Amino acid sequence: MSDTNHLLIPYAASAATGCQQALQGLALPHLDRLLARLSPHPTHSDSGEETSFSAPHERALARALGLPAQDGRIPWAAWHRHQQVQSPNGDAWAFVTPCQWQVSTDHVTLRNPEHLALDDAASRALLAIVSPWFAEDGITLHYDQPTRWLASSPLFADLATASLERVLQRDVRAWMPDAKAARTLHRLHSEMQMLLYTHAFNDERSERGLPVINSFWVHGTGPIPTPAPSALPTPTVPTTLRDAALNEDWRAWAAAWTALDAGPVADLLRKSEGGEPVQLTLCGERNTLAFHTAPRTLAQRFQSLFRPQRFTDMCDKL
Repeated sequence: MSDTNHLLIPYAASAATGCQQALQGLALPHLDRLLARLSPHPTHSDSGEETSFSAPHERALARALGLPAQDGRIPWAAWHRHQQVQSPNGDAWAFVTPCQWQVSTDHVTLRNPEHLALDDAASRALLAIVSPWFAEDGITLHYDQPTRWLASSPLFADLATASLERVLQRDVRAWMPDAKAARTLHRLHSEMQMLLYTHAFNDERSERGLPVINSFWVHGTGPIPTPAPSALPTPTVPTTLRDAALNEDWRAWAAAWTALDAGPVADLLRKSEGGEPVQLTLCGERNTLAFHTAPRTLAQRFQSLFRPQRFTDMCDKL
């Protein structure tokens, strides 16, 4: 069930130079009017670092759903599994994403799996190739979708891992899980690279001009609490800013903000003006700023009239 009165916006701002330039000419009138009506929601705001394993919008969404929000330990895979079978048993799960690591002299970069043209049949064939290797270490793999499998193992019970989008197009070495706690995964990474380097699966892909797959990324680890959280409405989470930011396409990012302002943000403003309680959660790459409908003091009303807080003025806080 989606909560249309709570808008949670990932990648609302970034410290990237291209984003800062895009912000200079960005006009978001509906967002500025909405911010003038709402009050800060300190208990739903939080701060982190660009090096945090979990992105701010992931932490915010986890809290909204009643899930644990520890950095790197948000059990997205277990939650996904629970949504499928509705039978939580305390098992630890993880997502495993097949991917390509591009190795250069000073970087090991993770290429976006969405660009690998990995379809259902190819993904299932690759899963059959690598599953026995994972099984030897007590990790059971299950097919979920072409660019994401499910994995169950006690290994994931308390292992902090970086979310996939944190490491996309970046050097994976800065985002690897703790070497001692994840010794098994580190060894599996080496084994998979050796296995797949000369495997017929990749030979066939190369002949077709497709990128080879030589590694994997583990994320979304942990068990969900027992008993599982009660079903809560899911905030509305647009992904257009996220997609543009991950591709570092700041012109598209600015266009996505303009569309959001004219669409979902304008709708939330109308609800607020109509007396409905609303929530707005803005997430950057470090921090989260949350706002909600709440009684305002006379001083706050005065400030909103004569010193309105505009979105572009608060971007450095995200």
